[in-house]
Order: sequence, then structure tokens, then C-alpha cells
Amino acid sequence: SIVNFVLNFTATTAPLGLVVPETSYSSSEGEEDFYDAYDDPFTSLGNSPIGCATRGFAETTSPTHEKTTDELGAGTSVDPIATTPLPEIDESEIDANKQVDSKAASTSSRTSSYDNGIDYDALYEEEEEMDLSMEAHGSMITHLLSQVKIGMDLTKVVLPTFILERRSLLEMYADYFAHPDLFLKIAELEDPRERIVQVCRWYLSAYHAGRKSAVAKKPYNPTLGEVFQCHWDLPDENPDSKAVNDGPVPWCRRDQLTFLAEQVSHHPPISAFYAEHYNKKITFAAHVWTKSKFLGLSIGVHNIGEGVVTLVDRSEEYILNFPNGYARSILTVPWIELGGSVEIKCPQTGYYANVEFLTKPFYGGKRNKISCEIYSPSDKKPFVSISGEWSGLMEAKWHDKNKTEVFVDVNRIPIFKKQVRPIVEQDEFESRRVWKEVTAGLKFNDIERATNAKFVVEQHQRDQAKVRKEYDLAWEHKHFKPVGDNWIYAKPLSQRMYLQEKEAKR
Repeated sequence: SIVNFVLNFTATTAPLGLVVPETSYSSSEGEEDFYDAYDDPFTSLGNSPIGCATRGFAETTSPTHEKTTDELGAGTSVDPIATTPLPEIDESEIDANKQVDSKAASTSSRTSSYDNGIDYDALYEEEEEMDLSMEAHGSMITHLLSQVKIGMDLTKVVLPTFILERRSLLEMYADYFAHPDLFLKIAELEDPRERIVQVCRWYLSAYHAGRKSAVAKKPYNPTLGEVFQCHWDLPDENPDSKAVNDGPVPWCRRDQLTFLAEQVSHHPPISAFYAEHYNKKITFAAHVWTKSKFLGLSIGVHNIGEGVVTLVDRSEEYILNFPNGYARSILTVPWIELGGSVEIKCPQTGYYANVEFLTKPFYGGKRNKISCEIYSPSDKKPFVSISGEWSGLMEAKWHDKNKTEVFVDVNRIPIFKKQVRPIVEQDEFESRRVWKEVTAGLKFNDIERATNAKFVVEQHQRDQAKVRKEYDLAWEHKHFKPVGDNWIYAKPLSQRMYLQEKEAKR
């Protein structure tokens, strides 16, 4: 979904008076009824001068229900640049009786990260271009609008390639920890009241860094089983060279914040992610499933799921959900805003907070407004109220102190760069390796290259799905497991610590 940008973030968000569709735009209800990267969406209009790679808006999260439909979801329609229409693929010719060789099916073999004169790692580190005007692609947008109606589920909508952001949605989720120092400080505070305040400070600061561009762009829809791993180094941490071999990123140390995300389901699309700092004994686990809807001049995305901050030493949890996302002004220069209600609560201490992401009024008003009220156990009035912009300055009014002060200004605090191992060292299912050729095509405005690379990824996924269906094989998840409606990291720090203590007592 063009709005999956929302960093997908979890218990169901409160409705905004708008009924979300039953299915995500990334899932297709009909087994054969879907847009493919080599299909031409203009064929119904007669001969088209444009060869289009297509795919619907898509998002993430919930039990795995597989279909052999488009695995990508990052709609790619080819720019009206002179490109050759791509050949139709007859999937009936695929030998489903033969085990898919994943290495042969992928163009991204384990070669150097610097290949064909391209530094693939650098492509992911460079800032996105800031300019994007839909008006410059008038015919493409006109066709896009011809496919949709108000309130329509966006399953089969064809998105043009030029609106894609050069990274996977799984990597975007890592931006929740662009300020890892704010997250880790939660574990350092002794007062439960100060801890709930710090959880809110981290959470309210977690959304601005997710947008590399001022305009709305759509990240790649992760493939089933895709994984993204990274970590953060914090300069003020006490050095600890011991590796956490049984942790989410096994080559990282105890003094680093580590992050792992996996696409655990394609239909419906669900992403699960987990972060931990071993020495601080703090973790965050979440899963997100998004549903989208066409609203006329906007696209709305409902983020369903839950996130849990766990303080292992205190056996304390902070349960939260995520706001809705909207891509506005999709006919001109699209931009993103968040809207909806979020609750943050700690069952163990009784402290809780209510957050409102306020959408911009049609006339006047400012973008990205936010309000937050934090309550003590059993109190009906908040002890502090926070207001401002999640993309800028937020102020706190302490009612018991009759004092107002800066709560956080996200533009005046440092963003810590995540560390990702080079593509040459990555496994074939890791995000940057999976998408490196698509990323290169987008970076150099080579739409045909991006389209072809995207098709290879899609076709590989279809081939694998056919083999599983042919031999009645269940998909095996790598790092997360379903528990009821949730997705749980298989080896959380709390469980590992318990087993270590149990072993030490023997």
C-alpha cells in the first residue's frame, strides 16, 4: 500500500468513522485474477504504447494463507518512457513437479556487493529524491483512477513504478528505532510513572524518521519469508564484546540494539518484527496487518496488530497499537499523514496513555498534529498532556506541577544510523539482496531493468508456491510463530534468560 509507509505499527486501531475493506489491497481473492509484472493493464483499452509492470498496493500481517498470486504488492507500472512490452508468461508451462532451485530462479547470486560498476549497498544508504509530481505522469494517473471507485478495496490497482521507495517495508519498520537512546532509557528508569512517560516519548518520536522523502512513496511489499536484520551502535554504552549468539542477530554484541523482521504471511499480508538490547534487558515485539481503501483523493490504510515493549528484569509490559495512515493529494504531489487513536497501557503498573493522531482539516489547520494524555492508575484525569506535531516539536503540560515544557523536538535530537551487513554477506532471502536489482533500476531511472528484476522476484515466489501446493508442503516460518491472533518471536530474551537461570540452578 502506498501508505504502508506508516511503518506499520499494532490491538486494532479505533475506527475513524470509516469502514475498512475486508481484504488488503495486496491480496487477491481470485486465484487467477491478479495483475502480473508482465501484464499490460492497458490491453482492455486496445493497443498500448506502454509495457507495464504491475502490482497492487500491499501491506503486512496474520496467519499464513497462501495463494499463487502476486507476491510483491509494490505496484509497478512502467513509466511512459520508451520501453518494450514484455512477453506474456504462460504459467502452465512451469514444471511444478520439479523442486525450485532458488539460486537459479534468482538473478541476485552471492556476488560482490559492488557489481557491474554499482555499489549496491550505497544505493540503500543514499537519500531519496525529494521531487515527485503526479501531474508529470498525467496519462498514467488517469488510467489508475479508471480502475478504482470510492470505497474500493485496492487489491487489483496498478501502481506506477515511479512511486516506489527504494527499500522493503521490513526495512522501514526498523525506523521505529531511529532514536534508540530514547527506547533504551525506558529500562533505566526506576519510577513507573517516569517509565510510562518515556515509553510515550519514544513512541511519539518514532514516526518522523520513517519518511526519507517529503512525498509519499510506496516501499516494496516483502516476499513471503523475506527477512531484514540490522543493529545500532550507541556511543555511550559500556563496551561489551561478547556476542549474543542465540539472539535475533547472532553476530551482534550485548551492547548493541538488534532488530529482526520477517514477512510471515502473504495472504493476508503480515509482517512481524522484534528488537532487543541484551544488556538493558529490554525488547519490543510487534506484528502488523494492513487493510487499505480508496477514498477519492486519498488512500487510507488501517494498521491492525499489536506491539509490546517488555522490560525483562521487571516482568513489565507496555502494550500499544498503531495509527491509521493516509496518502493525500494523490493526483498532484502525494503526502502522508497519520490519523486515529492509540492506547499505550501497562497491565502490571496500571499506568496508561491515550494518543490521538489528528488529521488535517480540509480548510486551514496544520499537518501531523498530535495529542497525548497520560494517566496514573485509577485516576480519571491525566497528570500530563502532550501536544504538538509528531514531525517536529511536542510540549508537555504537567497538571500537578502547573508547568509547561518541551517534551521532545524530533528535529533537534540525533537519528542513529542503522548498521546492515553488506549484501555480499547476506542470505538469499534478506531484503536488500532480494531487491537489489529493482533498487538499482529505480535509482538510475531504468524502468525496464526494475520491471524485469521485479518479475524475477515475483516468478520465483510463484514457482515456490506451486511446488508447495503440488507436494502439499506447509510454509515453514524462520523466526516467528503464530499464537492465537498474534505472531511471537520464537526465542525472546525473556525466555532465553529464564532457561539460562534454570540451567544455572542445576
